[in-house]
Amino acid sequence: MPQLKAKIGSRVKTRKSAKAEELIVIDESKGLIFENDEALYGYFRPAIDQIESELEKNRQEFDFTDDELKGLESHLDDVLDLPDQIWQDDSTGSEFPLHYFIKKIEGKEPSFDYIAVCYMNQEDHVPTYVLSHFATKSALLTKRYRRKDLVYDVAVENVREASVEGDALGDGDELALGLYQAMMVVRSEKDILQNEFAKYSELREETIEHPDEIWKKTDTEGHGLVTFIKEFSEHSTKDLHYVAVTLEDPQSQVHSLLFSFPTTDITLVDRYRQGENLQAEEVVQESSH
Repeated sequence: MPQLKAKIGSRVKTRKSAKAEELIVIDESKGLIFENDEALYGYFRPAIDQIESELEKNRQEFDFTDDELKGLESHLDDVLDLPDQIWQDDSTGSEFPLHYFIKKIEGKEPSFDYIAVCYMNQEDHVPTYVLSHFATKSALLTKRYRRKDLVYDVAVENVREASVEGDALGDGDELALGLYQAMMVVRSEKDILQNEFAKYSELREETIEHPDEIWKKTDTEGHGLVTFIKEFSEHSTKDLHYVAVTLEDPQSQVHSLLFSFPTTDITLVDRYRQGENLQAEEVVQESSH
């Protein structure tokens, strides 16, 4: 991996010109090929100045000092190689969209976020120039860089194999992700593995159309959650239950599917037997969200 400058840096290809000069290739498809670092920096400088100005206005007093920031710059490679999220922003007025790479750095007390503002090569979809990067303790500052289009989320990627077509989980819905992750925390280690969920996905429709139980509760944030449960006693998997969690629209009472999963953990099934036990005819169903 090429070494990045402390404040501004690039991950670039180089090639020899006809004059045997080494050119800096940021994005050949867009004609972003530069003769030297000065030309490279000159092209990106207006965007860099804008980014630095915004950062200066929004950095809070309790955040890292300049000296502390220098000591944290080693985390840049981590955020570029293994980001938690990547956001694409084409609203800055630049000739190119900016990409915000965000990663929570843990293992230290307290944890903090590291953010890199990058140019993304349009052909290879990799960051080839870092316009700015910094650590922050401020959740509000990090939130400012979660804007426009979310193009990558590690949380979504981690659950993609468990989502079933038509549910909100596969779309990265925040409520679905949170509820699903909470379920996985309390799930037994001996239960069906996440990468095997797809083998049972055909049971979802049967569970929603002909449930054994329907439970409704309102969570602490006011969401009306309706859960469908069905036991498949004749299935080759012993003690198999299928659970589908939906969100009820308070006006239409139509249910949008958040996520669903198979389980052999009776204790886990009991966790979804909360609230009001409904009769099937009281529920207006919708196959997907």
